[in-house]
Amino acid sequence: MASLFEILPLGTLTTVAAVAKYYYFVFAFLTLIGGIIGYLKAKSLASIISGSLCGAILVAAGVMLYEKRPIVAGVIALCVSVLLAGKFVPDFIHKKAVIPGGLMALLSLASIVLSILVLIR
Repeated sequence: MASLFEILPLGTLTTVAAVAKYYYFVFAFLTLIGGIIGYLKAKSLASIISGSLCGAILVAAGVMLYEKRPIVAGVIALCVSVLLAGKFVPDFIHKKAVIPGGLMALLSLASIVLSILVLIR
């Protein structure tokens, strides 16, 4: 029976880490922008604080990949992504709003998968 790595052409750690590195930076930027928009639209202090904090942590995960520390980066990004998914997946299911719930749910789930790939490679 073929292993998961033989079935999926995921490449080497370098390839997965390179994709994750850029993804974490883009995800961090979008999370920060979402927090700012949440604050401007709804005067939600929680949005700006959580968006800034999660964005900064995702940037740190991307930097850890630049420094060739994939385990630390994967764990950090996985933790943040699970927390964001825990907030936005139910939000999307209940409200059916694509922005911000659907977008953040999709980005969070993709980050979870990518972080797991970084950790198992």
